Amino acid sequence: MNSRRFAWLGTALVVAGIAMLGIGSLIPPATGGSTQPGWAGTGIMGGSGMMGGSGMIGGSWSGAASAPGPGDSGFVAGTQAAPRVVQIVATPQLRLLPAVVTIQAGETITFEVTTIGPPVHEFMVGPATDVAADKAGTPEIANLGLMQTRSLTYTFMGPGPFAFACHAPGHYEAGMTGTIVVQ
Repeated sequence: MNSRRFAWLGTALVVAGIAMLGIGSLIPPATGGSTQPGWAGTGIMGGSGMMGGSGMIGGSWSGAASAPGPGDSGFVAGTQAAPRVVQIVATPQLRLLPAVVTIQAGETITFEVTTIGPPVHEFMVGPATDVAADKAGTPEIANLGLMQTRSLTYTFMGPGPFAFACHAPGHYEAGMTGTIVVQ
């Protein structure tokens, strides 16, 4: 029985360590001082992000929306036939990153939401008043657990305002919200 407890404790510590490395890779290096090799520049464990590749665990996440936004070079507005993909990370610190996503009016976006820590999250997107009220019928991903990625596609009709948030108990109140800026 004790060996099972230690196995679970070890697993929990490993997961927490990986989550903390991920959060640490989001923080830009300090300027004007010395930085230990491997903790700046190319990222932890090679590549250009956590654990190689070009982002979170070899993926493409860089802490910003994954496709160019309106006004950026290479921007292509998402359509219902070909939505633009935006990656969101739900953190153990009760934040959704990036916290601001810029869209074009009428654009269709597929949000790929990943939880990187032990808390179970949800992701709701739509009109800001509906999201703030946790209104039934507002599109959402529920019960998003540790290291899970799930997606939700939404077409932004009208001028907004739009928002996204997590309404798991206490998360919204702690500031786990984001803003959609319509250009």
